[in-house]
Amino acid sequence: MNMPLNTTADISDPIAQARYNLIQQQIRTWNVADPKVLDTLEQVHREDFVPAAYRNLAFVDMEIPLRGNPEQAQHIGQCMLKPLLEARLLQEANAQPDDCVLEIGAGSGYMAALLARHAGQVVSLEIDPELAQMARDNLERAGVTNVAVRQANGALDTPPEGPFDVIVLSGSVGEVPSHLLAQLKDGGRLVGIVGQEPQMRVTVARKRGDRFELTHPWDVNAPRLVGFREPSGFRF
Repeated sequence: MNMPLNTTADISDPIAQARYNLIQQQIRTWNVADPKVLDTLEQVHREDFVPAAYRNLAFVDMEIPLRGNPEQAQHIGQCMLKPLLEARLLQEANAQPDDCVLEIGAGSGYMAALLARHAGQVVSLEIDPELAQMARDNLERAGVTNVAVRQANGALDTPPEGPFDVIVLSGSVGEVPSHLLAQLKDGGRLVGIVGQEPQMRVTVARKRGDRFELTHPWDVNAPRLVGFREPSGFRF
């Protein structure tokens, strides 16, 4: 059950206060109204998945580098997405207790931990071996037991657990990856951020038999996932 807007957090705990302010004053006002999502954001502590050097920024609506040079990390997707974006992607995914979910881009493991509170099983692929281990360690410390983090290239590799009910891309791509659409169950959905700067769009692809229904509920920019090819700039 999410806290009402007129409820204050424990002011003796600055972390709890910062988390409350982010959820209730920013995330909730950005069209995130699902009580399950708001409760999950309260229960899964984002600061536990942020690198120590940036922990004081855990509740600021910004991308947080996970390794290397901050500008380079943000450009190629080696960062945590903005918390408002994470919240809305979680809401769009709408994972259910019996769902098997595939995430592309484990990063620190935070989005996988969020999805794990809603789904039965989560498989999260991470191309960078250091980040894959970071995600495993963070999830273990947080007591999350229904996530498997694999060091793999989400642009190429096919997990044996498929097909999946939900696929979430934790970063942007130039076009909807056809090989991931092929890993959806009938009735399943893929949620990703697709396009080119300065205008990318959240894209939800739902499988209906042998076809896919695409919707584009809102626009947002996000760093690129590593390994996915860019579409050709030529048009005929």
